[in-house]
Order: sequence, then structure tokens, then C-alpha cells
Amino acid sequence: MYTRVILPSALRRALPAYSNEVILMLHATSLAFTATVPDILKVARDANAATYLTFAAYGTAAVLYMCVSFVLVALFRRLEKRTLGFLSHSQH
Repeated sequence: MYTRVILPSALRRALPAYSNEVILMLHATSLAFTATVPDILKVARDANAATYLTFAAYGTAAVLYMCVSFVLVALFRRLEKRTLGFLSHSQH
């Protein structure tokens, strides 16, 4: 009963909220070997101070952060599709 009723229902409700929380945690903490936003912004600030190319420095930081965020979002979407797809097929 636990694996067929309770766990699928809990995963269906918890996984989207958990993926949002992981993306929000990216703003302040490091995940494994991922650079955090303050680290990326520090490098951009240093590059701007050295070259005075503000748009290039901060634009590169924005693209890098966007790539990290999109990779995490894509991974969680794949996990949600796989989990929720499996759960919907197992109920039939």
C-alpha cells in the first residue's frame, strides 16, 4: 500500500516544490562543484575593473548563471516526467 498509494501521491506533490527550492538555493549556496551567484558576480566585478568592459563582464556572468539554472531546471523536469509518468502508468 505504501509503494502503490502513499509514495506516488507524496512524490507527485513534493517533487515540483523541491525542484523550485533547489533553484532558489542556487542563489546563496554552492551545490557540489557549481559556482554560486556571488562567486560569478565577484569574477564579473574583477573582470570589469580590469578591462572596463561592463556589458561583456556582467553579460558573461548572466549567461553562465542562466546555463547553470537551465541545466538544473531541465534535470528536474526530466526527473518529474520520469517519476510522474511512471506513477501514472503504474496506477492503470
